[in-house]
Amino acid sequence: MTVALLVNSGPGAGPHAGPNPGRIGPNAITRVAQALPPRVGSGATWALFERAGLLHHLQQPPQDMVDEAEVRALHHELQLTLGPARAGDVARAAGRATGDYLLAHRIPRLAQRLLRNLPAPLAARLLLAAVRRNAWTFVGSGEFSASAEFGQPVLLRIRHNPLCQGLSSSVPACDYYATTFERLFQLLVHPQARVFEVACEACGDAECRFEVRW
Repeated sequence: MTVALLVNSGPGAGPHAGPNPGRIGPNAITRVAQALPPRVGSGATWALFERAGLLHHLQQPPQDMVDEAEVRALHHELQLTLGPARAGDVARAAGRATGDYLLAHRIPRLAQRLLRNLPAPLAARLLLAAVRRNAWTFVGSGEFSASAEFGQPVLLRIRHNPLCQGLSSSVPACDYYATTFERLFQLLVHPQARVFEVACEACGDAECRFEVRW
């Protein structure tokens, strides 16, 4: 099985997919919409989406790629309304749900079995090759890169992160990305995999950088 078959990006996806780099998959909105009500209530969820200018996405969840500006508006509003700690909790729940969605709908069962039966360093390299190929679906106009030698940590980088543009934070603010990565690594590479954001553009760093360890 080739690396190209490890992730199914959906209709129209391919090595040169994503001609409009300013768009992101709908999970970045729909999974937040699912994570908010149990934590803040339905009324507060509607109010937050309204302030972000995205009430239409709450009323009719998007099914296709969305403008990255909408994703940015929602994730910024989480920070403004809830503060870093509670916003991080929501983003982590949304990230876990996104990881579960990818496992259920985008990564073939055969590929999942293959990765789980490989030594963790090799599984990590194959998974990252597929993630690089499909990075356009989650970084929009940003730039994703990753490196995985036969050792730890695995390094993931996002430059010009669309979720961090215009955001200033005293702590790393990419819980959504970190937890999505962590969910995939835990279930496909090693059950004790953890992802740590060690640099963040919202904190003034040159890039958002994540370390994966197990």
